[in-house]
Amino acid sequence: MKGFSIGEVEKITSVKAHTLRYWEEALPSLAPQKDIGGRRLYSNRDVQTFLRLKHLIQEKKYTIEGAREALIAEAAAAGSAAGENLCAQLNGIKSDLLDLYRLVRKANSEAEE
Repeated sequence: MKGFSIGEVEKITSVKAHTLRYWEEALPSLAPQKDIGGRRLYSNRDVQTFLRLKHLIQEKKYTIEGAREALIAEAAAAGSAAGENLCAQLNGIKSDLLDLYRLVRKANSEAEE
């Protein structure tokens, strides 16, 4: 299964792993898959949610509860026709960037071998 480890998400978001795990508890929509060993595997969507949470908490100074409510409101607004198109485009770009990150990571690991 493809996904990001918690260490990789920590590097991408610059948020410590213990904080990421806390945010997981606070937001039921963040439910990473786990591999056979029980290690978390985060999807592109999970990473995007963490980045949005980081922005709301650190830049906009929301509490975790306020950020959760803002994400719920954004998800509801994304259901509208105008918001849906823009959100889909942004999510596509974010997904492409995360895919590029994966390719660079793979190339670096192959170069080290």
